Amino acid sequence: MKSPIHWFRIRRLASAFTILTTLSAGILIGSVVAHGVHGQDKTVDTRDATPLRVPDPKILSTTFTQIAKEVGPAVVNINTETLPKEAATARRGGRGHAMPQPQAPEDGQGGDDDDNGGGDDSQGGPSGGMQDFLNRFFGGVPGQGGAQQDQERRALGSGFIVDGRGYIVTNNHVVDKADRIYVKLTTDPENDQGHRATVIGVDKDTDLAVIKIDVPGKTLPTVKLGNSDSAQVGDWVEAIGSPFDLSQTVTAGIISAKNRTIDQGVAGQFQHFIQTDAAINPGNSGGPLLNMAGEVVGVNTAIFTQSNGYMGIGFAMPSSTVVSVYNQLIGPDHKVIRGSIGISFQPTLPAAVAKMYGASNGVLISAVTPGGPADKAGLKPNDVIVSVDGAAVKGGNDLVENISPRHPGSTVSVGYMRNGQKMTATVGIADRLTTAAALQGTPETENGPNAPAPSASQSKLGLTVADLPSNAPSGFHGVVVQAVKAGSFADELNPAIGPGLIIESINRKPIHNKAEFDAIAATLKSGDDVVFEVAYPRGGRGTSLTGGTLP
Repeated sequence: MKSPIHWFRIRRLASAFTILTTLSAGILIGSVVAHGVHGQDKTVDTRDATPLRVPDPKILSTTFTQIAKEVGPAVVNINTETLPKEAATARRGGRGHAMPQPQAPEDGQGGDDDDNGGGDDSQGGPSGGMQDFLNRFFGGVPGQGGAQQDQERRALGSGFIVDGRGYIVTNNHVVDKADRIYVKLTTDPENDQGHRATVIGVDKDTDLAVIKIDVPGKTLPTVKLGNSDSAQVGDWVEAIGSPFDLSQTVTAGIISAKNRTIDQGVAGQFQHFIQTDAAINPGNSGGPLLNMAGEVVGVNTAIFTQSNGYMGIGFAMPSSTVVSVYNQLIGPDHKVIRGSIGISFQPTLPAAVAKMYGASNGVLISAVTPGGPADKAGLKPNDVIVSVDGAAVKGGNDLVENISPRHPGSTVSVGYMRNGQKMTATVGIADRLTTAAALQGTPETENGPNAPAPSASQSKLGLTVADLPSNAPSGFHGVVVQAVKAGSFADELNPAIGPGLIIESINRKPIHNKAEFDAIAATLKSGDDVVFEVAYPRGGRGTSLTGGTLP
């Protein structure tokens, strides 16, 4: 009789055999099924498939394409740097090196840019609500610099070349307060910062600026200027610029409106924009708006936005304004002079006021500049100006457009209503900067006609100096440095010059006072080597030398 163990072994072997048989059958069935799936067990014959190929280029040129090719090389990328002003006295200098203190003797005794308000003829009242939503482009691209005063700020914009010698039109807010301006051409290497630019002149009222670069031995490509007065609502336009630092970006749209005022304050008197739906974003500012003839009809200046980006409404300063401003900025004075009769006014005349004062239209005088042309001619607040040299004045824009182009020193015949009676007066024309400052009771702006001209030491060297104080340590002579302009020649020196140091000589010529310093500085010119001998009030009698070549 078989033992239980023997039977257990037989049953175990039988179970194993059954499992193996089942697995073998499954594998066999799987192989048969897989054999029926095409492409898994053999190479498929694809000789009947036609290979793809890149077709020959086709010229699908349009007017937009032609404009981009023709105008693109004359559109530039502008990058600016604004250095920390409050920290300028402790800056490390242009190349990151501090001025070394003289070594101690062996005995150990050594030491350690607002706009003018008021004026002609200035509109009263607050700015319009649209301005609250308007984003100017000066702030540049997110992440390209902080807003704090103690940090270096960078911004970007666009511009276009109007003269082959390097003259460029852009927006004032692109270069305003910038210490360094770099212009990058389309032919410059990708990693090249660009060409250092100089500001020729700015006009805050129209937010326009002219800058210049020097490219020796090369005539730069230029744009063609068009007549914005002939542009019509619905016309196709094209914008080229550097939104978000993406240079040579081209967008297209139409002219949505003309003569658009987006600021109801003083600035609005001189800013009558072309409105467009061509995509404009931060960085486009200063770039051209072009018609279908490839002519510049506007300078892209601002956008209406609630998202800090494109929302289909952009504004460009008309080329007719640009030409007038440019021609004055490149003139001897490098500024725009506008006529004024010395009043401020309400831009529109309410119906009730018109009835009360007997004028169906006109400009109601709010204030008169004391001693100004209108005051001398006998005009008074609450008079209503209705004509200038016989031309009807229906509102504030009519008055400004008639008066501002006139030259200071000329006269006009002003028709006005007073207490229902029509009267006339001959009124002189003055410089708007002067009348605006007088009306506000404030000094003229830094660009005003009476502003003191910067000394040679300030304009050429970037140094503000003064005579040594009476309590200066004995044995020293020269001038004491009061301030160093950020980004200037002196600021770029390595070692750097800082406030509180004493300059004892320039180019080995001893200095004893500010007059001598200014006289030597006045003789310096671009390309000259300039070497300073610098002493330290608390550093013993040791001196250090620093210098460079004037740009």
